[in-house]
Amino acid sequence: MEVFLQTLAAGILKGGLYSLIGIGMSLIMGVMGIINLAHGQLMMVAMYITFVCSHYFAIDPYVSLFITMPSLFFLGVTIQKYLLNPLIEADTILPENQVLMTVGIAMVLTEIARFIFSSDYKSVTTSYSNSTFFIKNISISIPLTVAFCIAVSFTIFIYFFLLKTDVGRSIRATAQDREAALLMGVDSKKITAITFGIGSALVATAGTLLMPVYYLFPDIGSPFTRKAFVITIIGGLGSTVGAILGGLTLGIAESFGATYVGMAYDDMIGLIIFIIVLIYLPGGFKHWTKI
Repeated sequence: MEVFLQTLAAGILKGGLYSLIGIGMSLIMGVMGIINLAHGQLMMVAMYITFVCSHYFAIDPYVSLFITMPSLFFLGVTIQKYLLNPLIEADTILPENQVLMTVGIAMVLTEIARFIFSSDYKSVTTSYSNSTFFIKNISISIPLTVAFCIAVSFTIFIYFFLLKTDVGRSIRATAQDREAALLMGVDSKKITAITFGIGSALVATAGTLLMPVYYLFPDIGSPFTRKAFVITIIGGLGSTVGAILGGLTLGIAESFGATYVGMAYDDMIGLIIFIIVLIYLPGGFKHWTKI
């Protein structure tokens, strides 16, 4: 029973971070209608910024959130405005070309990181990186717990931002029906750029929070792009709450897969759930959620 509870706790903590990654991609897919295959690479950029802040300027990873989030927001807005938006406006260009553009962006970001930092593994070591606390006999990582609490706070903020603010309502309206939103006076160009920026900032948050307990190398973005896509499909396209549930589902599934099947199979368990959802629940958890 202790092993089960230990595994469940680890899965929930991991799932909280996955939720942030999934919400970002879900928003982008819902508003723009494309798969952002550079999502994990944007997270990788944030992780390298966190590494530079820690290694060269002795800035705590959690404090560096105030650097990585706005940096990735503006990077996301720039990418959308100058690289993706021209393709969206060109009616003669197929939507698939926008996806191919994100693939190109992912490759460029990866190779820039490799050129600057080489392919060596990097990490951020802090005084609390290996710290734990116990609930009875269950060991829980302190940095993962702090990261989970921060992730939950940002998730709640995004939830109410989308529900209660004019910009949030415009994002939801654009995701639900772009043409109707245009008829109601929503500036789709502005909303699309803001959405891409918010998605980039959210995935930057997840990357920064992972740095005290994770490793970093230029190709780390691809696995997290795959995870974000799986979470988005499980949660339902454009659904914030669905992305939260999808992130928790994937985190718990990977944790149990690593414990009871094998460390090498944690990704496989998540992909099996992905296939099951596609077959039996093609709309994901979106049918059960409000947004």
